[in-house]
Amino acid sequence: MVTCVPAAPHFTTHSERLVWERLRDTLPGGALLLANRRVTDRSKDHEADLVVALSGAGVAVIEVKGSTVWHNGTTWLIERRGRPTPIDPVDQARAAKYALREYVETDPRWAGRRRLAWAHVVALPFSAIPADFALPDCPRWMVIDRAQLDGAAALVRGVLVDQVTGDRRPDTSDIALLEEILSGRPLPMRDLLTEAAEREATVDRLTQEQAVILGAVQLLHRVEVRGGAGSGKTWLAVEQARRLTRAGQRVALMCYSRGLSAYLQRRCAGLRHNERPAYVGTFHGLGVRWGAASGSDDDPDFWERQLPDQMAVLAGGLDPGDRFDAVVVDEAQDFADAWWTAVLSALRDEETGGVYVFSDEGQQVFSRYGRAPIPLVPLVLDTNLRNTKPIAESFKSLTPNRMRIGIVEGPPVRFVSCSTSDALAVADDAVEALLEDWRPQDVALLTTGPRHGEQTQRQSEGWQSYWQSFWDDEQVFYGHVLGFKGLERRAVVLAVNESGNRDRARERLYVGLSRARDQLVVCGDPDLIRAIGGDQVAAQLGF
Repeated sequence: MVTCVPAAPHFTTHSERLVWERLRDTLPGGALLLANRRVTDRSKDHEADLVVALSGAGVAVIEVKGSTVWHNGTTWLIERRGRPTPIDPVDQARAAKYALREYVETDPRWAGRRRLAWAHVVALPFSAIPADFALPDCPRWMVIDRAQLDGAAALVRGVLVDQVTGDRRPDTSDIALLEEILSGRPLPMRDLLTEAAEREATVDRLTQEQAVILGAVQLLHRVEVRGGAGSGKTWLAVEQARRLTRAGQRVALMCYSRGLSAYLQRRCAGLRHNERPAYVGTFHGLGVRWGAASGSDDDPDFWERQLPDQMAVLAGGLDPGDRFDAVVVDEAQDFADAWWTAVLSALRDEETGGVYVFSDEGQQVFSRYGRAPIPLVPLVLDTNLRNTKPIAESFKSLTPNRMRIGIVEGPPVRFVSCSTSDALAVADDAVEALLEDWRPQDVALLTTGPRHGEQTQRQSEGWQSYWQSFWDDEQVFYGHVLGFKGLERRAVVLAVNESGNRDRARERLYVGLSRARDQLVVCGDPDLIRAIGGDQVAAQLGF
């Protein structure tokens, strides 16, 4: 059977289709017949009307000319619209042959193979060419006329076998490789990274459009922006801090978690000098800057109570130059009541200083929860922008306020059923599967219960080193939902590896489900997840 590429080509002239049909019907099995092969080299664009590759013979490039064609002793001519028009079918065939041959031989898949026998032929299916016709660059055997059309396949083989010497005859593997190379190397129909980049551009545009909110409240100095996961709160927090700083204010941009703090610092480092807030970091880090004692991570009472109390005292003795005109707090639901005393004491004017709070009560994963003890004008972000529709639907029922789903489509959420004790091992397998399509820097494995061993190992090298790995292009990131609020990854594997008996399991599940932008895989016990998240979450996960 003859292999035709394409199987049903579109021809602009009847003459090309006529020659193609004759060759298709008479070439031997295993032959390759290509139509309309375009190739561009450094000099010009070329097009081979037809290309025939025959095992044991070679490759022939055929230039087809219809209508009435003749040679007047000086040049080739063709009748077009009743007038003779100069053409050069021999040069066209020759140039296309060399261009195609170079294209094949420079393809890395052809490396190590010797040159094949190549020839160029002119087909004039409506012209009669006399037997004694001859030109220096076009002997009679190189031309197929109307009387020879039915035997075109045999004539092409004869040209390759009898007239081309010295080069190698192709075998069946050569023919298969020629087909592969001359078919080109197209982009894959579905490329997850390309799709993700396109989605990200859309999401970034939609998120930036939310900056109109900041313009609307520019005359307000005390505002709380509430919104569910993926509503763009962190982006707005950074943007508000940037705008205030550019306007000449001394600004502190703070949060609770080290991971989000590292992200905020990295974001702000890319701003212009006159747009970078005076302080970017954790609430507790601000106390250390003021001279507070450092504590141990093994002493939660120090961080929860002792250090905030010490900060409140230190704040009262700050010099005016160390105070702030405004504070911007991201993930403010993590702040306890007592912490706000130190925050407000850091303002130059506690009565009128700017306070801008960004919060999501649904992500209240710690037992503490406080509100700023001052009146704040509430604004609500009710649309999820940063997650794809399937991901946003998976946690929609867990949000504290009604949330609208954005417009960004994406792959379905995948659920892998397993026991709670096996969740980590199953999640490891899911990560390996994701790496077939995603890069390591696109993927994170998050846990709701005990930490993954890889996370424990990296944290043993210090918090700064651990969070630096978040931006390591060669590594998958391993984290816990408690430290991942405000952060995201293109692809996330969530291991639901807790018993569900601890407080705030629902909030931890909400955070975990909302951390993936493009692809989410959930590994865990379906009965446990149903007990924690409810029937709606179970339905969205497919069980």
